[in-house]
Amino acid sequence: MSDSSPARPTAPVLEVWCELQCPDCRTALDDLRALRARYGDRLELRLRHFPLEKHKHSFAAAQAAEEALEQGRGWPYVEAVLGRVEELDRRGEPFLIEVARELGLDTEEFDTALIDGRHILIVDADQAEGKATGVTGTPTYVIGGERLDGGRSQEGLRERIEEIVDRLLAGEEG
Repeated sequence: MSDSSPARPTAPVLEVWCELQCPDCRTALDDLRALRARYGDRLELRLRHFPLEKHKHSFAAAQAAEEALEQGRGWPYVEAVLGRVEELDRRGEPFLIEVARELGLDTEEFDTALIDGRHILIVDADQAEGKATGVTGTPTYVIGGERLDGGRSQEGLRERIEEIVDRLLAGEEG
């Protein structure tokens, strides 16, 4: 019976409200990598979509990220696209398919997903929830009931996130 084994505490969740055509989100990748390195599976990074109207390919990129997640390569895809924001600006959807190809994803399925819009509801729901919780720009982080806005400045945000995660982890172990 699974009831006899001690329950593993659930990892704190860091929601990362992101937009894949956003240069500030690219800058935030270093912080996300550092958090992943420090906490491993003791912290769950959860990508949340907040496409901004000023970036015409951001909605398609959010859908593409969901398809990559479905194919098991969500974060590698997000990092690859964010690393080449200018290329996404210039090339749009063909670039999104190219990144999928580079990562060995099923590009036909990718193309179909962008055409049939199977991930639109997820992106719309994220965006609506973001607006409801006060997200106005990207990157924005939500953890432990606190919202941290990285769109204006990311100065000190990683340290603040680490303080919150350490407090949450200590509370679970206490």
